[in-house]
Amino acid sequence: MSSSSLVRTLLMACIGLLLGMVGIDNMTGHFRYSFDLAELGDGIGIVPVAVGLFGLGEILSTPSHTVVGKVITPKLRELLPNRKEWRESIMPIARGSVLGFIIGIIPGSAHIISSFLSYALERRVSKHPEEFGHGAVAGVAGPESANNSASTGAFVPMLALGIPTGPITAVLMGALMVQGVNSGPQLVTEHPDVFWGFVASMYVGNLMLLALNLPLVGLFVTVLRIPYAYLYPLIIVFCIVGVYEVSHSIVDVYIMLIMGVLGYALRKFAFDPAPLVLGLVIAPLFEQSLRQSLIMSNGDYLIFFSRPISLGLLITCAIMLGLSALTFVLKRKNWRDKLAEAEAGEIET
Repeated sequence: MSSSSLVRTLLMACIGLLLGMVGIDNMTGHFRYSFDLAELGDGIGIVPVAVGLFGLGEILSTPSHTVVGKVITPKLRELLPNRKEWRESIMPIARGSVLGFIIGIIPGSAHIISSFLSYALERRVSKHPEEFGHGAVAGVAGPESANNSASTGAFVPMLALGIPTGPITAVLMGALMVQGVNSGPQLVTEHPDVFWGFVASMYVGNLMLLALNLPLVGLFVTVLRIPYAYLYPLIIVFCIVGVYEVSHSIVDVYIMLIMGVLGYALRKFAFDPAPLVLGLVIAPLFEQSLRQSLIMSNGDYLIFFSRPISLGLLITCAIMLGLSALTFVLKRKNWRDKLAEAEAGEIET
């Protein structure tokens, strides 16, 4: 996911892991780093952090003179991809769909992780990575496909095993239990109407999205005609209202404002905020798995090196970090060689 240097990316991920430590300790029940705020008992939410970093931070870092003044309302025919756009998007859609489905099966905020990883993957494999951030088709097709695929993949463990992978699937499981329907291996045989109803609802939902979004694009575009002096505070108000409505906590609003200022500072110093969000998402799962393993081994860290799967994953991570460090060293060496050649050419001249 690194769009800057590896050190900066790992630093952002570590900050995200530290923020994920805030809240009640699942093992002991003690409050950690909560500053005596009961609202932080459940930890720092993903929504205020994401809205602050990517919403409010983007607004603060975007000067008003860069906003497009002339807005063109597209026709319905112009919204359909042409042949060139289909060629550029077909492989990102395929990669994003597979990547999103695999990530969706894993518990956690799959739609957030899958979008970031798909964007990073497409930027890595693209022959023109400099176009990303400036309207590249692959930068939209891949993450959106991964996002949709992750939302669908999250239903697999819920319907097949009765394991919720996130808040949405947990609420759906609760609704099914209220109706006397238990999700799990027997769902298909005992309640086939409910199972196939879920499958049919996904198709119907996609068709409804097309029916609502395509005709209303002209209405959505007219929002851009609002002068920036009015649009700027309106977006901030919507961010505040949206964050507050998630859990009705004013603390989340303060977190969003702090993250907005942090996101502005990160952009000014060329730091990528995406690894921070990823670290915050995986922090609870990472900590729980780490402490469970240490309990199994009576505090012996060698358990991570004695099992073949964990050892293989650690070796893979070490190789990836080593290759990144080697690339960094070679770049610095090439830079020094070029500088030496330029100085030698000036001396000869």
